[in-house]
Amino acid sequence: MVPFSILDLSPVAEGSTVRQSLEASARMAVKAEEFGYKRFWLAEHHGMPGIASAATAIVIGHVGAATKRIRIGSGGIMLPNHSPLVIAEQFGTLEALFPGRIDLGLGRAPGTDMRTAQALRRNLEAGANSFPNDVVELQQLLDTPVENQAILAVPGNGSHIPIWLLGSSLYSAQLAGMLGLPYAFASHFAPDMLLDAIAIYRDRFQPSATLDKPHVMVGVMGAVAATDEEARYHFTSAEQQFVNLRRNVRGPFPRPVADMADFWSPMEKMNVEHTLRYAVVGSPKTAEAKLTEFLQETQADEVIISMPIHDIEARLTSVELFAGLGNFMRAAA
Repeated sequence: MVPFSILDLSPVAEGSTVRQSLEASARMAVKAEEFGYKRFWLAEHHGMPGIASAATAIVIGHVGAATKRIRIGSGGIMLPNHSPLVIAEQFGTLEALFPGRIDLGLGRAPGTDMRTAQALRRNLEAGANSFPNDVVELQQLLDTPVENQAILAVPGNGSHIPIWLLGSSLYSAQLAGMLGLPYAFASHFAPDMLLDAIAIYRDRFQPSATLDKPHVMVGVMGAVAATDEEARYHFTSAEQQFVNLRRNVRGPFPRPVADMADFWSPMEKMNVEHTLRYAVVGSPKTAEAKLTEFLQETQADEVIISMPIHDIEARLTSVELFAGLGNFMRAAA
């Protein structure tokens, strides 16, 4: 069994509003639940006009209210931006509202530019360096309180919310292995260290009270449509967004274009295609071949898919078509 999940950033599509973007995330979560996806995660980003999921816990509550069964959570909360106690209270509240459905994925990147990170964290160096201790503190706050425990997360204590570590390098792979936590690698935008990170995590994994063996989730970006041409057309929005990110051009999530040739330089094209080399883009047949190869290479336990598609109806179609690939993968496993 290779479960499929969805990672959403509540994209603020060019020509739409933040409210429409959040409504689209709820529609996407409902569709994901309908077609059997395991999780629907949202990511913390700040200061980006094309992303509406900055207040991640609130958006998780929004999609939770629209759904009934699918697991919901963060992919991830950038823990150095926050006090562990605040996150324990936020996610403890979510667990009280949606019992048995909450995941807490944690990352140590800022999720933004350095100036905005400074406004969030105040002390950037302390936040990054204290990440392992903050993870352990957060685990304790979500665990059953011990006698005379001085600080309690209310809500939060005794909730035992599953914690995941997220990473795009080798650091979190080592930490997740040491703490015996499930690990998710951001191969959808940082492919270079994927196989090394998975190998390190599996090699150094120490069984814990929450997990007895390694569990790896890998990320892919994707767009599946009726034809390869249509899928590639929709995926040009993501390609433009990555170019704009490197140009430091901030704006809403762009509309797709018929041809990228006039938009990017040869060097930008090479860089973006390298970054997105694991992307699953095409008709169901094309996507199936790409995804099969990816799973054979990684031997992943789960796949989480980001679908950066401008038009919500095309995005929902992609959710449905990806689910068909998931059924194929489960049947073939």
